[in-house]
Amino acid sequence: MNELLMLACVGIPLAGAFFIPMFGKVNTKLRNALTFLFVFIAFICSVLLLPNVFSGTAVFIHAYIPLGLSFGFRADALSVFMAITSSLVSAIIVIYSFGYIKKYDNQNEYYLMISLFIGAMMGLVYSTNLIMLYLFWEITSFCSWRLIGFYRDKTSIKRANKAFIVTVLGAFVMLIGFIGIYAETGTFDIVALKGYTLPSWIVGLILVGILSKSATFPLHSWLPDAGVAPSPVTSLLHAAVLVKIGLFVYVRLFVVEMNIDAMFTQIVPTIAAISALISAGAALKATDIKRVIAYSTISQIAFILLGLSCGIEIGITGGLLYILAHSIAKGGLFLCAGIVEHALHTKDMNQMGGLIKTMPITAISCLFCALSVMGIPPFGGFFAKFFVINGIISSGQIVLGIIFIIGAVMTVLYLARMFSMVFLGEVKNSAHEGTKGMLASVVTLAVLSLAMGILINYPTELARLVGGIQ
Repeated sequence: MNELLMLACVGIPLAGAFFIPMFGKVNTKLRNALTFLFVFIAFICSVLLLPNVFSGTAVFIHAYIPLGLSFGFRADALSVFMAITSSLVSAIIVIYSFGYIKKYDNQNEYYLMISLFIGAMMGLVYSTNLIMLYLFWEITSFCSWRLIGFYRDKTSIKRANKAFIVTVLGAFVMLIGFIGIYAETGTFDIVALKGYTLPSWIVGLILVGILSKSATFPLHSWLPDAGVAPSPVTSLLHAAVLVKIGLFVYVRLFVVEMNIDAMFTQIVPTIAAISALISAGAALKATDIKRVIAYSTISQIAFILLGLSCGIEIGITGGLLYILAHSIAKGGLFLCAGIVEHALHTKDMNQMGGLIKTMPITAISCLFCALSVMGIPPFGGFFAKFFVINGIISSGQIVLGIIFIIGAVMTVLYLARMFSMVFLGEVKNSAHEGTKGMLASVVTLAVLSLAMGILINYPTELARLVGGIQ
């Protein structure tokens, strides 16, 4: 039964994607409903695997092939945690999409790519083989390329190509690292590599792929440019799926399964610190609302990477918690920005102001999500950031801890600036709330941002299981 649940998580959104255009030719409402159903099934099936996770039992499906080329899927604490996080937020984004893109062309392809994207994410997190992981990784790159270029104008195509080139070339370097692992061990099987100490040159190659996918300095510039895409796409890329893939691979290979040289507990946090400060500074200057949130994503990804790489249990727990908290809150911020852009037909914050008077639901939802990203108690982001900074200071890297505290203060400043420019002050342009589905989506994410903080013990318990922390 559990094996079927895991196969359904991967297979239904993957296979269902190719039927979506057919149904779109017949009935658009049926197409939309099926897209949501495919993604929601992935979420439900992942949730149903939780009892196995908490009992400490992993679910395996393996096909053994000679020469270390076995293929299969495994549902353990990390894969189920990531599957639930990405599919939950993605399902909410699909509902939001119904109102947002209903007047645009290419809708059949849009929903196909969304379902394929989620199916590939499920395949990636459940994979037990490095080559399978790489193949699903590249499917997500293809989907993001098509989705970023959704409007098909010259700027969208150019920026979609940029994102594709950076992430695919990064993945190719990572693949060389995977081949290096095979040359050293004779296997691509992640389970068989448990406890293996990776040579530093292989770690370096894999890190290139991770940093490119997670938009971390110096491979970060493609992510703000991806803001040309529709807001549900940017929410999917920045919050739910794409940038979290690199973080997942970091946890899977370098935290849960294999060992790396201790010098990386200094190198990776240092890279993260540079990325956090540069992007936070850019967010303080930007006037395009989606670029502000995009730079914020780069900065917050650095916080997650800091926690995961510090080598301290509390930091790792905080990094994992922030994957969930950031996915929920940042998804909400992008969707709120989409409602504003949809109403005003501009992303320039200088042309906004006073929208809390005409869009109170969007404004309050945006505020809740922003407070979580800022790390204000009792929202989920507060506990995650506290654990992360505690972890890096406990590791003895006081200077990096101070840098990230400064980064946290900068986060408060640029998100407060954004909220003030958009929602406070005098009304500069008339606007109205989005559709019921769009509002329901942002309200849900706002409530979840608060609920995660109030019920922090439950996600913390799961995060501790992921990191193998008792």
